Amino acid sequence: MTLLLVALLVTGGGPAAPRRMAGDAEFARLEYDRSEGVYDSARAVAPDSAQYLWRLARLYVCVGDMAERDKKEETYRKAVAFAGRCIQADSNIAGGHTWKAAALGNIAMFEGSKGKVRLCNEIKQELDHALDLDSLDDVAYSIMGSFYLALGKVSWIERQLASVFLGSLPDGGFEEAEAALRRAIAIAPGIVRHRFELALVLKEEGKTADAIASFRMAAELPTTVASDPRTKERALRMARKLEEE
Repeated sequence: MTLLLVALLVTGGGPAAPRRMAGDAEFARLEYDRSEGVYDSARAVAPDSAQYLWRLARLYVCVGDMAERDKKEETYRKAVAFAGRCIQADSNIAGGHTWKAAALGNIAMFEGSKGKVRLCNEIKQELDHALDLDSLDDVAYSIMGSFYLALGKVSWIERQLASVFLGSLPDGGFEEAEAALRRAIAIAPGIVRHRFELALVLKEEGKTADAIASFRMAAELPTTVASDPRTKERALRMARKLEEE
């Protein structure tokens, strides 16, 4: 479950706000090393600030998306650690739960079957918590869409085997995936990931014309995270392939 994620820029008042804004600005410019430096310098003064901790979780998810394969898991686990510290410092910040779910979704790629089932339930819990805290969290809705897309690909037999040998999987599938992604798009229509993931769902549902349109829309949107150009290239390839079939 590849999760190619978007900035969640939150600013607040108080003396730390200018540093947060500076780090967010570097993040938006895709200057991830500089963004990390700003956040780290701020954490030297306030090491347990939840506002910096969730931002570092977000940063490491985005860095992990662009890392070489042998560096990905390590980077995503750093994101989980920062998100966990954020939740420990302040469990009422949606970003900690959202980006923990994002990082765990990527770590699932490196786990065996039992580990995937365990993470599947943990991811769902984190996303539910994030959306309870912030009903306009488009990133959480987008990840939820990818989550249900993955569940939709699990056959009934595989579900039964999982429940017997590994533990039960959450309910849901393509219908829930489409609803979650359309909600993400309604909140933030200009995000590449939301459109691309919706196109994947529409393709699985056999809605070929709609999938092609969504892939092409994704390819035309502006870049907001470093992985977007790669996603847009993939969107165009998939649109062309569907058009040729």
